[in-house]
Amino acid sequence: MKKKSFVMLLLTVIALGSILSACNDTSTTDDSVVSTTGNDDSYQPDMSNGADNFYESDEITMQRVSFNNQYNMEVVGNLIIPEGSQNTQNPAIIVGHPMGAVKEQSANLYATKMAERGFVTLAIDLPFWGESEGEPRNAVSPDIYAESFSAAVDYLGTQDFIDRERIGVLGICGSGSFVISAAKIDPRIQAIATVSMYDMGAAARNALNNSLTLEQRKAIIAKAAEQRYVEFTGGETEYTSGTVHELTENTDPIQREFYDFYRTPRGEFTPEGSSPELTTHPTLTSNVKFMNFYPFEDIETISPRPMLFVTGDEAHSIEFSQNAYERAAEPKELYLVPGAGHVDLYDRVELIPFDKLESFFKEAL
Repeated sequence: MKKKSFVMLLLTVIALGSILSACNDTSTTDDSVVSTTGNDDSYQPDMSNGADNFYESDEITMQRVSFNNQYNMEVVGNLIIPEGSQNTQNPAIIVGHPMGAVKEQSANLYATKMAERGFVTLAIDLPFWGESEGEPRNAVSPDIYAESFSAAVDYLGTQDFIDRERIGVLGICGSGSFVISAAKIDPRIQAIATVSMYDMGAAARNALNNSLTLEQRKAIIAKAAEQRYVEFTGGETEYTSGTVHELTENTDPIQREFYDFYRTPRGEFTPEGSSPELTTHPTLTSNVKFMNFYPFEDIETISPRPMLFVTGDEAHSIEFSQNAYERAAEPKELYLVPGAGHVDLYDRVELIPFDKLESFFKEAL
C-alpha cells in the first residue's frame, strides 16, 4: 500500500474511532458536501414532547455553590432547595450532566423537577467542564469525574438540612457510568439511578454495537500518543469527537439527534469564558483514558443499594443500560421509556419518567 493511501486510511480509522468514543457520538462528515442546513436561521429545533431544557420553577430556590474535591479542585454546582426545606433534614440527589456537556444541559432540568417533588438536589459541573476547575479544559479523567460525586456527598452530608444517610445520585448519559464508578467505592451513596447511560469505557474501546476493531482502537491510541509530543513541545491542543457544528446530506441520525440539542436554542449553552466551538469536544490526548475505564466491573458489589437504569426503548445507547442491568445484583430495575431515543430523555419532559424517578428515590432514600 502506498504511504499516502495508508495515511489517509489511518486518518479515517482514527476519526471513526475517536468520534465514536464519546457520549455525544458523531462520525466523520464529508467536507466536500455542501451543508444542507448549517447553522442558519432556517433550522428549527425539534421542540416536541415538551422539550424544556431551560425550565425554571417558582417552587424552588437555586443557589450557586462550590466545594473542593480530594484533589483540591473546585467543583461548582447549583443547589436546588424545595420551599420550606431548610428547617428539616431532607433526602438529597446529586445530578450529573451528559459527557461533554455542562450542568445547564439536562442536569439542571432534572434537578429542578426532582426538587419540585421534595428532594434537595445538586446539579454539578464535572471537573474540566463548565464552571468547575481543571486544566486543560475539556480533559477526560474518569477517576476525577467519579470523585466529584463523592465530593458532592462530602458537601451535602455536612449541611444541617441534609440527612446524610439519604443521599442518592442520578447520572445522565456519560455521568451514568461515573456515578456507578463512584458508588462502587462510596457506600454513602444510598441509591443510584442512570438515564440514557453511556458506558464511556466500552464506547471508547468498542464503539456502539462493538463496531470498532482492535486495529482501529490501536490507531486511535497511536494518534493520541503522537499528539502528546506536539502539545508537550508547545503545539496546539487537538480536540476530538463531540457534536458536529453543521449538518450535511451525509449526517447520520445519531449525529442529527445530538446536533438538535447541542447546536440549537433547544439546549445550546456556552459557559462564560468557553468557546462554542469546543462544547462537547474532549481533548484527543486525554480521550483515550476512557479505554482504561471499566465502570461495570464489580457493579454487583453495590448491592444491596438499589439501582435503576432508565433508557428509551429506541435509544441507540440502550445496550449500555441493558449490560449494566444484567451485571448488577438485586435490587435493580431496567425501565424502558416507550418511543424515546437517547437525547429525548435529556429534556423532553413529557417522555422523562419523573414519576418513576420520584418513586424510586422515595423508596430508596
